[in-house]
Amino acid sequence: MNAWTARSGVWDNTALWVPIAAGTLVQIIKFLLFWARQRRLDFRVFVRAGGMPSSHAAIVTALATTIGIQEGTGSTIFALTCVMAGIVMYDATGVRRATGRQARVLNRIVEDLYRGQPVAEERLREFLGHTPFEVIVGALLGFLIAWGWLR
Repeated sequence: MNAWTARSGVWDNTALWVPIAAGTLVQIIKFLLFWARQRRLDFRVFVRAGGMPSSHAAIVTALATTIGIQEGTGSTIFALTCVMAGIVMYDATGVRRATGRQARVLNRIVEDLYRGQPVAEERLREFLGHTPFEVIVGALLGFLIAWGWLR
């Protein structure tokens, strides 16, 4: 029997599937919230970065919660997942959010420079990061999904 067919194989790996499920569920929530606000369907929301709630935060929090439940909160792997989750969430609210703000400013500059003239420049994506609230909601959803799945 190989790793793909063994009972303890990838298909039974809760630490893999719970975060994937959490990320997928949060992306569906994000899609539904977008539809409710905009009253139009945009399937790009499923793969777009940023927005409410943060699927990045949900995924890493679900992973850390799953590892904490399975391996114990005193384990080295739990510590590793917590540190990784912190870095991902900091990046989502810090670096990626700042990049989105810079894109917004650059888009305004390009619009001002070329007003009335055709612009060949592609608009930069402005919604790359998350607000702290979006990350907190994403993390809370990730925790609740993992807790509910495993308890």
